[in-house]
Amino acid sequence: MKTKRLDAILSILSDLTDDLASSLPAESLRRLFSLPAGNRRFTWPTFRIGDLVAPVPVVQGGMGVGISLSRLASAVAEEGGIGVIAANGIGLLEKDYYADGRAANLRALRREIRAAREASDGIIGVNIMVALNDFHELLDVAIEERADIVFMGAGLPIKGIPVERMRTAGVKAAPIVSSVRATEMIFRMWKKIYKDVPDAVVYEGPLAGGHLGFSPEQLDDPEVQLEAVVPAIVEALRPWETEFGRSIPVIAGGGVYSGSDVQRVLSLGAGAVQMGTRFVATEECDADPAFKQAYIDSTEADIGLIHSPVGMPGRAIRNDFIRSVEAGTRPAFRCAWQCLASCKADNAKYCISIALNNARRGKLKHGFVFAGANAWRVDAILRVPDLIGELAIGFREAAREHLAQRLQPMVDGIEKLRKRYASIQEQVRELHTAYSTALEKRIRSMQDIGIDGIYERYESLRAAARETQHRITLGIVDAWALIRVEATPDAGMV
Repeated sequence: MKTKRLDAILSILSDLTDDLASSLPAESLRRLFSLPAGNRRFTWPTFRIGDLVAPVPVVQGGMGVGISLSRLASAVAEEGGIGVIAANGIGLLEKDYYADGRAANLRALRREIRAAREASDGIIGVNIMVALNDFHELLDVAIEERADIVFMGAGLPIKGIPVERMRTAGVKAAPIVSSVRATEMIFRMWKKIYKDVPDAVVYEGPLAGGHLGFSPEQLDDPEVQLEAVVPAIVEALRPWETEFGRSIPVIAGGGVYSGSDVQRVLSLGAGAVQMGTRFVATEECDADPAFKQAYIDSTEADIGLIHSPVGMPGRAIRNDFIRSVEAGTRPAFRCAWQCLASCKADNAKYCISIALNNARRGKLKHGFVFAGANAWRVDAILRVPDLIGELAIGFREAAREHLAQRLQPMVDGIEKLRKRYASIQEQVRELHTAYSTALEKRIRSMQDIGIDGIYERYESLRAAARETQHRITLGIVDAWALIRVEATPDAGMV
């Protein structure tokens, strides 16, 4: 129905355009302003970060402790999005993690980047938490292996960032922020310290899964939702774009589930979306099938907050493990090393890295699953290509409906003007006849029979007709200009 609605509006607009073009001594407006004949494709825009070009404006979220590794990242990159390997807890995949966790992390990250590179020529990113005690060493590995982009969150990436080395290696930098204030602070400090600024900014809203950059009280605050913050960050970045002469796109995530969500977020000014939850429920995700099944089995009531040992709230699928911990049970664990500066292992109720790694391996009785607010909507495990295809179709439908909503009042207004123009033209014809008759009588009788008044009314109506026609022209031009921005002609489907 949505498709038919837009098609009907476009048909009316085409008729109005043809009608106006036939009345003007000018080249057809269709050739100037309308789309060429054929199928009109409403597809998402290409996403660019400097010289990086992603045909699909979707960044797969970095999900730590082995959830997003080379297999998932390369699959997303192959489909035209940006695949991301998460560095947090990646060494838990190594047999010697408890002997030397730091070395295991570095070795595992290097291996996964290389594996992703072998599997795809697409864009491969790395997500590294600033709060990690080996943040700088992991960043060095990402630079040495020439990851395309490094996403840096869970802290402000300001001190000790090897910006010059990143530039030399062609590695882009994208801080993950939770406010406009944090964005501005990072950019001011980068300019002061490095005479440079990041290449993109990621805003993770309060509906995201995993650790959140908000207090529990803030999560429902309208001022921190995507609709409020994304446009504000876009605007805050404009002076930096001007000063440094380059575009600095915003990537927005948190609760992005469907193709219509992608369209909605991009309409806020974001260049791309970040999605984590949907990519967990894919065949290519590196987690155990039981981890993915937890998404399918969950209900909306199961998705809730936890208090993480690292001192931050997190969103997860609440299970028996979480309830047991909250009831006071402290599972036995051995801390391999102080992986997070903020973690107080001696006082912690459990080790979150171990719990998440257990879940990754399918041992959900000894761990839990981080998930976004919409994880309960997942009802099937898809292949990454199928998921991207589903998102593309959803985006197309939402884009068409969005355009229809914007076009409808414009076309309605043009139709009203066209009816007014027709009425004025009829009056002009009647007055022209009356004027000709009066002029003939005046010539014969040499008497004033109000011909001057008829002429003045005639000229006034002609001026009104010209003005109305001008407004019709502007309305049609604006309508086709809007279509050209939001749709491109193509013989194929999305």
